[in-house]
Amino acid sequence: MKLFLIAGEVSGDRLGGALMGGLSALSPGLGFDGIGGPDMAAQGLVSRFPMEELSLMGIAEILPRYRHLKRRIRETAEVVAQTAPDALLTIDSPDFCLRVARQAHEMGFTGPVIHYVAPSVWAWRPGRAARMARFVDHVLALLPFEPPLMQAAGMSCDFVGHPVVAEKRASAAEGLAFRAAHHIAEDAPLVLCLPGSRRSEVARLAPRFDEALIRLRDRIPETRVVIPTVPGVSRMVRDMTRRWPTAPIVVEAPADKRAAFQAATIALAASGTVSLELAANRLPMVIAYDMAPLSRWLIGMLLKTDTVTLVNLVSDSRAIPEFLGRDCRAGPIADALLDLLESPERRAAQIDAMVLTMERLGEGGPPPGLRAAKSVLDFIAKSRGA
Repeated sequence: MKLFLIAGEVSGDRLGGALMGGLSALSPGLGFDGIGGPDMAAQGLVSRFPMEELSLMGIAEILPRYRHLKRRIRETAEVVAQTAPDALLTIDSPDFCLRVARQAHEMGFTGPVIHYVAPSVWAWRPGRAARMARFVDHVLALLPFEPPLMQAAGMSCDFVGHPVVAEKRASAAEGLAFRAAHHIAEDAPLVLCLPGSRRSEVARLAPRFDEALIRLRDRIPETRVVIPTVPGVSRMVRDMTRRWPTAPIVVEAPADKRAAFQAATIALAASGTVSLELAANRLPMVIAYDMAPLSRWLIGMLLKTDTVTLVNLVSDSRAIPEFLGRDCRAGPIADALLDLLESPERRAAQIDAMVLTMERLGEGGPPPGLRAAKSVLDFIAKSRGA
């Protein structure tokens, strides 16, 4: 059996790597083809082209590269149609992946299409599920409230748990060792700064995050900052932060990043799945995000929820403060960070929401990658009439 997988960004690559590991465990000898990053490469995938070409977000960011992306969509669909894998597995990145699925069908691909990560129809553009159902057969959902929404649109769907519940975490001793290695007192505030994994996000958010952190350091001078980063933006982060008045600690190695999550006191993070990583580490947070003006306006017109932070949504709370769009300003962000440092009650409320979130996402159960792999293999067998 051969599967064609597509991931377009870092989070999708992580999902794909865990899924491939689960598939290999349940069905040894599977062949893999497609597009992915280092996690999927570690499981045997030779990517057709660098995944980083697809790591764009927002209409204003995509438009300048539209022709290139359009060509990559066509090329990928042609490969799927020509090689006829037993299934096409698209992982997140719907603007790219679902166009590939549609075009592959139009070019004659008749195998099942399985999409990993349900579209956030609960947040905006609810019609996406119905359009997706024209060429997607089965969905793997990360959030427990998503399967009924997908099924109502005409696709089968399994909740497979969120991968964050299975990720390795540092121990308290490793956190203390991280502080000692960087000469940070045990009681000194350490802010984990996470301005995103895409170059466009870092360029837009890092200056505002820096200004907010400068204001926080003005009030609490002993505050230190650590920035975990990823290969695609590591150099950019280091270049930008060289100009910061107080140099942050920039870490890239996985063990150092895990230790930083454990060592930190609070976090300032871009909106996205990173809020769940923070929740898994029980690290209180402030969320902030902005996009290009055109993207911001369009998303604002379509947004259906009063929060985009997954911890708030999964826990049915609003414990995590967020500053989005025009509200993504240094002053209010700095005030929220200071409030979080000074208020044990606010930190406790956040941690309660985090514990509930992790329980609802499958903490303590089978690894999500294995659950996703079983769902994939079961669906392929069902589609064959087995």
